[in-house]
Amino acid sequence: MPERRAEAEWDGNLREGRGRLKLESGAFQGPYSFRDRFEDGKGTNPEELLGAAHAGCFSMALTAGLTAAGHPPGHIHTTATVRLERAGEGFAITKIDLATEASVPGIAAADFQAQAEKAKANCPVSKALAGTAITLTAKLV
Repeated sequence: MPERRAEAEWDGNLREGRGRLKLESGAFQGPYSFRDRFEDGKGTNPEELLGAAHAGCFSMALTAGLTAAGHPPGHIHTTATVRLERAGEGFAITKIDLATEASVPGIAAADFQAQAEKAKANCPVSKALAGTAITLTAKLV
């Protein structure tokens, strides 16, 4: 399996400094700052990128499970909301809420829910974040 890389640079102090994030693939590169992460800035931040990774991983795992069960999905849309909170003298990612909607012809609601829970438990990003509370709301549309 290939290894994946991303880079981060930071110049200056925490509050006034600026950074740049870059994906090895070239699919994304952009600025980030204290304001982007903790206030209302326009750049990205580590939590947003983590949310994108989790939503993407979960959607692929759900697709794989549904397909293996004989119910290939027509469409899946997942949002990951990542909560960053003060913890002691620093910060911690305390919770990730996954919300998914899927069009899956011919599947019973209970079977869909079971597949969604299985995907949440088994996607590699969920496993990497096992120390964080992860919730799931799954809806057939």
